[in-house]
This record gives sequence, structure tokens and C-alpha cells, in this order.
Amino acid sequence: MMHVLLNWLNRRQTSKETQRMFESLLSLAWIVEAKDPYTGGHLWRVSQLAHTVALADKWTHEDRAAVTLGGFLHDLGKVSVPDAILCKSGALTDDEFDIIKNHPTEGLYVLEGHPLTPIVKNAVGLHHERIDGRGYPNQLRGDDLPIDAKLIALCDAFDAMTSQRPYRKPMAKETAIELVEKNLDTQFDAALGARFVALARAGNFDTIIAHTDEGIPLHHCPTCGPTITQYSTDKPGQFLHCPICLQQAELIQKDNQYVLKPTGKKIPPAQQRRRPDMALIRKIIHDTIRTIPVQSLLDRANQSNEIKGA
Repeated sequence: MMHVLLNWLNRRQTSKETQRMFESLLSLAWIVEAKDPYTGGHLWRVSQLAHTVALADKWTHEDRAAVTLGGFLHDLGKVSVPDAILCKSGALTDDEFDIIKNHPTEGLYVLEGHPLTPIVKNAVGLHHERIDGRGYPNQLRGDDLPIDAKLIALCDAFDAMTSQRPYRKPMAKETAIELVEKNLDTQFDAALGARFVALARAGNFDTIIAHTDEGIPLHHCPTCGPTITQYSTDKPGQFLHCPICLQQAELIQKDNQYVLKPTGKKIPPAQQRRRPDMALIRKIIHDTIRTIPVQSLLDRANQSNEIKGA
């Protein structure tokens, strides 16, 4: 009986330690979300797009979990990109674009030494590679690209097209789909792209596009467009703000929906970055690893580390 109890206690402790390891990874990603005011919810959307495609494509539980977590972490390297470049509304200079192009490598530097790095390294380091070899930073092509990197590259591009950017408004869904189709087998993998397009046209992404969490769409700033994020833990009476123009608004409930009522005030620039959405982070971790033994992901990470060090 004592042996059974000790085993249960050990499993419980391991589960807590694993939870903390995953939380440390996803919390790192929030640094990026806080830096770039135009990408609110981008990490969640890329993660959910990738999960939806991997599920439809019948990936293994482990591969689906890896790409879901990788989608949330893929832009980690942008922590090294100056705010002035991330938020620039005009064309980037060659030097500025070189800095942007280095963010996949920077992301791997940030992850160096983390025990779960092998699970997400393809998503972080290779999400700007292209099938035709014209991507960065390694100019890999075709079958040299891991499938999770191919999927994250596709989901990342699609979300960029359908999101507000400093230089343009969001594209319509159909316009973005057509651009994906136009670039199959050059920028994007043809087979994954065809699956993606079919799912998009069937409406499978409609609750992800322009959302920041399940059932929570981006709120519109009257000046800047769909830029204001709401957390699942936010309640009526709470004050939110546009991360670009810093205009404040009160969250109210009207006709069973949450809407924003502008206050006419601006918040101080020092208060513009919100705390990490730990409820969302924990939900992603729970939803990702509950369908597989956590040890399967840890074994995957350890095996990758052994291969790397061989």
C-alpha cells in the first residue's frame, strides 16, 4: 500500500514540475505579444490554426501537441527586434529587414538550455523557410523542411494576412485563401496548403480569425481597428485600452455580448503592456497535453536531445 502511495505522490510531483516547465515556455512567448501592439492574439491564433489542420490531417497525438505548442512560441525571437522596427508603418530598410530576418535564430538562442526546446525548435527556428528555398534564415527547401515547420509557416502567413498591420488593414478571408492557393508549392507546401484551404473555405477557422481566445473576438479601436484584446478573466467594469493609440475603454455587457465604451481618456505609455494571460496559457497547456501521456512529450524531447548530442 505504501509503495502505491509513493508512486502516486511521485507522479503528482512530476506532473506539477512538467506544468511549470510548459508554463515557463509559453510565458516567454508573452514577451513578444507585449512588444508588438499589432499582433494581439497572433500566437494563440497560429497555435489554433495549426492544431486544427493537424487534427484534420490525422497527425499523431505527439506531433499535434508539438505543433500546437510550437505555434504559440514561433515568434519568440522577436523579443530581440527593436520596437521601432516591429511597429514601423513604412517600408523597412535593408538593414531593418536583416534584423527581422534574424528573429528565428534569436528565438533558438532564447530557448537554448530549456529542457523542452526540442519539441518546439522547428516551429521557432524554421517558420520563415519556404518550399522553394527562398525563405530565411537557412534557405531550406522541399523535403528538407520538417512538416511542423511547413505548417507553422502557413498558419503564420495566413494570420498575418487576416490581421491588422501597421501598414494595412486586415485582408478578407477569401482574399487570404486565394493568396495561399497562388503560392502553393512555392512559398507553401502543396499538400498541407490544399488541406488548409479546404478547411478555411469550410469555415473551420472562422472562430479563430480575428479572435484572441475561444469565443473572444478582438475589439475594435475607433482609430486603429481590431487591436484590443480581452482576456477570459476580464469582467464588466474593467478598463481595456488600444495598445497603439492608448485610448481607454470600459468593458460592458450589452445584449449578452461584451462591448467597449470609450472613456475619452488615454493611459500613460508606461501602463500600456498588460500582464500575461496565465488563464489562456494554462488552458493551452491543459488542452494540449491532456490527450497524451505527458511522458510521451518528455521522451520526445529527451530523444531529440540525444540525437543532437550524438
